[in-house]
Amino acid sequence: MGGAAEGALRGGVVEGTLRGGAAEVLVASDLDRTLIYSDRALALDVPDRLAPRLLCVEVLDGRPLSFLTERAASLLERLAGEAAFVPATTRTVEQYRRVNLPGPTPSYAICANGGQLLVDGEPDQDWRREITARIAAGSAPLEEVVRHLALCADPEWTRKRRVADELFTYLVIERDRLPDGWLAELAGWCAERGWRVSLQGRKVYAVPEPLGKSAALAEAVRRSGATTVLAAGDSLLDADLLLAAHAAWRPGHGELADSGWTAPGVTALAEVGVAAGEEIVRRFLTAGGRPPTD
Repeated sequence: MGGAAEGALRGGVVEGTLRGGAAEVLVASDLDRTLIYSDRALALDVPDRLAPRLLCVEVLDGRPLSFLTERAASLLERLAGEAAFVPATTRTVEQYRRVNLPGPTPSYAICANGGQLLVDGEPDQDWRREITARIAAGSAPLEEVVRHLALCADPEWTRKRRVADELFTYLVIERDRLPDGWLAELAGWCAERGWRVSLQGRKVYAVPEPLGKSAALAEAVRRSGATTVLAAGDSLLDADLLLAAHAAWRPGHGELADSGWTAPGVTALAEVGVAAGEEIVRRFLTAGGRPPTD
């Protein structure tokens, strides 16, 4: 989001604007490694007897996959009752539907890094046509980027190649075997063609520039009538989402933290792992004038 659209959202946080049943506040949050965490990403740096109780919110092939703390789950359920909560994820619609978050089904959800806007759980076709047209006008074709990755990503350290919803592509890699300079070289090649690159955990994403969470966020804000926007995220692909909000938070881990990225209105938290997810939901509630009670 940029220009007038971004300016319409940014500004000071309006204290005390969370209202049950109203959409004055819209809370947009990334999911993986922001609100929910795999067992590898929990970062439970405490003795086992002091570890928080966890709630599983995603199962894949009969196995638990993603978690948040029970306290975070309780706070998130409260938040969803007091504000318009909008999950904003790079996951495809199919991957997003595996996640069973506490609270009611969100009226809006952003999937495929902004390529899909779900309304009451279903993809909005008008938005898909709009974003598809923007991508065609501003970026090289997906097929060109897929071909380049097939040539430059060594099978020795590339585990999977995926195309997400015919919008962007990503690799699953052995991160410790990634050659020095390869990522920067790929980022330069992609930038010349209107694409950007993000490294998140074991995944390397290549995404067209017009495809961003903030664009879908602006549409959700327009439709909901929200006047205050809060956001959270951990990766480079979340930066535009954070910049579009009145106030935003990033955890102490992830791509943004590793690069030292910051911006006005964005708070860098010290917490990492699943504890950061709980703190983010707590900050959402506090920013709206309804601090959680322990």
